[in-house]
Amino acid sequence: MAEVIRMPRMSDTMEEGNIVAWLVEEGEAVEPGQTLAEVETDKATMELDSFFEGTLLHIAVKEGAVPIDGVIAVIGEEGEDWKKAIESAGGNGTTESGDSKEDKPSSKDESSEKSAPDNAAPATPARTTTEDDGEEDDRLKASPLARAMAKEAGIDLKSVTGSGENGRIVKRDIEEAKSSPATASPAPAAQPQTPQPAPAGQPSPNVNVEKPQEKVPAFSFGGGEANFDQSPVSQMRKVIARRLGESKFTAPHFYVTVEIEMSKVWEMRKRINEVAPVKISFNDLVVKACAVNLPKHPAINSSWQGDHIRVNKDVNIGVAVAIPDGLLVPVVRYANMKSLSQINTEVKELAGRAKNKKLSQDEMTGNTFTISNLGMFGIEEFTAIINPPDACILAVGGINDKPVIRDGEVVPGKIMKVTLSSDHRVVDGASAAQFLNDVKATLEDPIRLMV
Repeated sequence: MAEVIRMPRMSDTMEEGNIVAWLVEEGEAVEPGQTLAEVETDKATMELDSFFEGTLLHIAVKEGAVPIDGVIAVIGEEGEDWKKAIESAGGNGTTESGDSKEDKPSSKDESSEKSAPDNAAPATPARTTTEDDGEEDDRLKASPLARAMAKEAGIDLKSVTGSGENGRIVKRDIEEAKSSPATASPAPAAQPQTPQPAPAGQPSPNVNVEKPQEKVPAFSFGGGEANFDQSPVSQMRKVIARRLGESKFTAPHFYVTVEIEMSKVWEMRKRINEVAPVKISFNDLVVKACAVNLPKHPAINSSWQGDHIRVNKDVNIGVAVAIPDGLLVPVVRYANMKSLSQINTEVKELAGRAKNKKLSQDEMTGNTFTISNLGMFGIEEFTAIINPPDACILAVGGINDKPVIRDGEVVPGKIMKVTLSSDHRVVDGASAAQFLNDVKATLEDPIRLMV
């Protein structure tokens, strides 16, 4: 019996997967462990491997979004009836995204073009209303997007040949029809008028007649139409929006900010980098300063669990990494037990895999505290949204030259502002302040990092 391949759950927060590309074509032989396709989840682009041996009989979704457990392919013996396998599995094996990725909606009005789950009820057949008598034609097959484009361009769908599945008219067919030579007849040119003699006793219309003042045409910016671009929301961006929205509007955030005088750690970093096997960054020093202080402040290293508060014994620090599609937070585990060189090496490796969307699930889970650093972008101060399931996140700004008072004198200093966002269900103001003051003391007297 042929095996129906469904969209697996590739991460704990995944609700649908976006098929980026198939690495095997229909009719090709596959074996267990062979990669079938690349799938974009909410956190990374991952490889979908086969668990079966046989022939790839059918690809249900060429590319696009598919919900968890949605049918995406069928593997079996060559010549086997894949349709029967899908029917037996309770899915129809077709989705709107089968038309092609370019045929997806690009505005709210085209939302009906989204992919439907494989176990959804059959869609109503496409119908077209003619201008002559208002009757509908059930035989014409066209996507909602193609219909809207044809209507806007004044194209009769009956004159378009569909290139989609079963002759379905899709976006590219309408675009080709629009680019073909127009058949409309040009408007007749205005004929010059012969001046007529004036009636007896009336002045000639061509003599001493003042010409009307010509109107200056109004300048138009794009004909009054809105000028904008639209792009589809990636799986990652959907999950970022959902999770951070839940965090911001569920967890009562409060914020405490301190200024840290970084002159001593600035000089210490120079000396460390003279002998260290890797170049230590200021972010590494902040990670280490938080890591050594978190065990002293268990409330900061905790998380709200609804009916109880989880107090974490391990110190696993998430380090926010910006990527083109959004934000990933790889986790440095047991950060309080690692040297600055170990932290630097691990953060660089994780950040590199994050930017290539190659992080494993284990490398993105288990965080007990998070750090977000925008200092390298020239940001002096900001607040961050708590990264669930953490109770706190530290927002780190840049280091700026400012005058400070030292031993009663005004001297040049290097100031860094940090802001701790805390979940008030878990952390009180005094606890947040005490932790932040300990981090400040550690960085202002960096010898504490060594003990």
